[in-house]
Amino acid sequence: MKPGKVLTLLLEARKRGRIHLTLIDPDKTSPEEAERVAKVAADAGSTAILVGGSLGVYEPQLSEVVKAAKRSGLPVILFPGNLNELTPHADAVLFMSLVNSDDPYYVSGVQAQAAPIVLRMGLEPIPTAYIIIGYGGAAGYIGRARPIPYERTDLAVAYVLASAMMGATIIYLEAGSGAPAPVPPETVRAVKRHLDMVGFEGLVIVGGGINTPSIASEIVRAGADGIVNGTVTEKDPSLLYQLVKAVKDIA
Repeated sequence: MKPGKVLTLLLEARKRGRIHLTLIDPDKTSPEEAERVAKVAADAGSTAILVGGSLGVYEPQLSEVVKAAKRSGLPVILFPGNLNELTPHADAVLFMSLVNSDDPYYVSGVQAQAAPIVLRMGLEPIPTAYIIIGYGGAAGYIGRARPIPYERTDLAVAYVLASAMMGATIIYLEAGSGAPAPVPPETVRAVKRHLDMVGFEGLVIVGGGINTPSIASEIVRAGADGIVNGTVTEKDPSLLYQLVKAVKDIA
């Protein structure tokens, strides 16, 4: 499958530097607040907006939040926890497999149900391997994942390599929303090194627990192509200026 417009934008942005994604949870954010956060993200230099959550998301709230976020001028990508988090108003969707889930529903079942809907909605699907590490948070609990222990870098590498070999274009390493600790930089470093061995041309994105510029910088220096900030920006969107700068200052 050829890269669509949004994936191409992300890949081209990566050629110029590291990328930053701002996550908005439609269960916790009104359309008015979503517009404000998205505009701050655009002004700070964020590359795109992710919209999604693990619990409590419903229509038409989702569509209204997406439409509000799009007023920022940034592409809006759905980050769905289930079928109820799809809307034709977005530009693209992270078409994800939660590869370390014990439940086949989250590995391939819901994807089969979602595929015809995504096609009818005209959404650009971006093949994404979603891997829960450490804490896991609500995403890990709801998705019945077996989170990879922080210290088991070898397991993370194995799941990542399998995902790349099966055709994922984005590898998303997730510590969980509000995680007390992010994905370890040494894990990111090992993952990136092994992906280089198999000629992976996609993106390694890291999210969860990245709540300071220094942590963001450390993870990007370890090899992440980009990071996701969500919980920290719910509390204070102005922090995006420091976080984005920390990411984009790394060559």
